[in-house]
Amino acid sequence: MKTITIEGQLRTESGKKATRQLRSQQLVPAVIYGGKTEVNFSAPATAFKSIVYTSEFMFANITVGGNSYNCILKDLQFDKVTDVLIHLDFLELVDDKKVIATLPLKYTGTPLGVKAGGKLVLKIKSVKVKTLPKFLKENIEVDINNLELNENIRVENIKAENMEIMNSPRIPIASVTMTRQLKQEETAAAKAPVGKAAPAAAAKK
Repeated sequence: MKTITIEGQLRTESGKKATRQLRSQQLVPAVIYGGKTEVNFSAPATAFKSIVYTSEFMFANITVGGNSYNCILKDLQFDKVTDVLIHLDFLELVDDKKVIATLPLKYTGTPLGVKAGGKLVLKIKSVKVKTLPKFLKENIEVDINNLELNENIRVENIKAENMEIMNSPRIPIASVTMTRQLKQEETAAAKAPVGKAAPAAAAKK
């Protein structure tokens, strides 16, 4: 899985004054938690760019004070006025300790309903899972080949080995809806006299 490297420096001071000083130097305060000790550090805003401005799930290998920490991004904050990145939270991965992470869904295949003239609607792009660090991956694949017209695939249909999906099982994640043209054709076919094909239906043959 993709891993980015971040070089940080330990923060020895806290409080608003210290934070303002960091930001004046284009540094962003951050914290690593979940391991043996909590680590407060800072790094240039550019160092976080590839993990903040992406929909991909990835690991972050953070080097601070001569130690390296394998982490995932858990939270971030932006200034409400300037929209500048102002803080990040990283969770250190411990081999035998389960973590909760948000993994993207990767839809594969072409639904039967789309081949029949319907429109694919993706309702959820990611799910929250609980698993051991060794089972984390870039995304979870969802096969939508057999999804038919006016049908849904739900959270409970997702196949994710060695993971507990935290989302409600009945929530739809993808569906195939009827397009306006298909609705018109079905309406025309329903109104057509018995024994005669509707013009739209006949034109399709």
